[in-house]
Amino acid sequence: MSKKNKVVLVSIVLLLTLLAIPSYTWTRKNVDQIARYYNSKLSPIIMIPGSSATENRFDGLVNKLNAQRQGTKHSLLKVKVWNDGTISYDGTIAAKDTEPIIVIGFENNQDGYSNIKAQAKMLNAAFQDIQSKYSFNNFKGFAHSNGGLIYTAFIENYLPEYDVDLKRLMTVGTPYNFSETNIDNKTQMLVDFIANRETISTELTVYSVAGTITYDSDELVPDASVTAGRYIYQGQAAHYTETTVTGEDAQHSDLPTNDQVVELVRQQIEDPVRNRRGKNEN
Repeated sequence: MSKKNKVVLVSIVLLLTLLAIPSYTWTRKNVDQIARYYNSKLSPIIMIPGSSATENRFDGLVNKLNAQRQGTKHSLLKVKVWNDGTISYDGTIAAKDTEPIIVIGFENNQDGYSNIKAQAKMLNAAFQDIQSKYSFNNFKGFAHSNGGLIYTAFIENYLPEYDVDLKRLMTVGTPYNFSETNIDNKTQMLVDFIANRETISTELTVYSVAGTITYDSDELVPDASVTAGRYIYQGQAAHYTETTVTGEDAQHSDLPTNDQVVELVRQQIEDPVRNRRGKNEN
């Protein structure tokens, strides 16, 4: 082999080696990320507050849930999406906590369909950021009031883009038809939700909870508006269940810390674990 050919051969070998190193590094990095995603044991409960509420809205609910838990308590991570697109975090997820609670609030927390759509887009930005940080492959949802509308808009318009499963969703006092008491008078929002219902996972389990003080409302949201959720989820999701809670704490703003609601979250949203006082203990 001539000296010139040897130089060419060595050059080719060096070039292939240099190309292989970043390719191997990229492949190894992505394999590690994929393995971390599929092996993830993290299954957070992501909570969305209603209009005018903040990421602090569920502090009382989380305290009540943790009061009955043995072993690892729910970590509480608060996320806020600002109008300029900035996402801020408050709190941490404990190393051994596989079911942390993540509350997502918005600087724009106003009422109205246009705001609901804007907040769903903000929720998507937060979800993308959170999922990339923690690599979970499934989660559970909880929402109060208009938070359930934000969740529904997110589920229909954004969640299908992710390879992440929403296992169970509970909405409490959610006005799926705003203030309408007659289902024949469907708001544009409800019409849109019904039109897009086929994007909802057929494996999702949904619980819709209404409060009653005056037999037909929680003093703010009409019961007929809460039950309008059936036209969105029933027959599309795997399971859809409606529940009504009553009593002094069934007023709209009290629902997140209503003892009946707290128990429903324990039974229907939290993953089954042997960590409750007086229950499932050996």
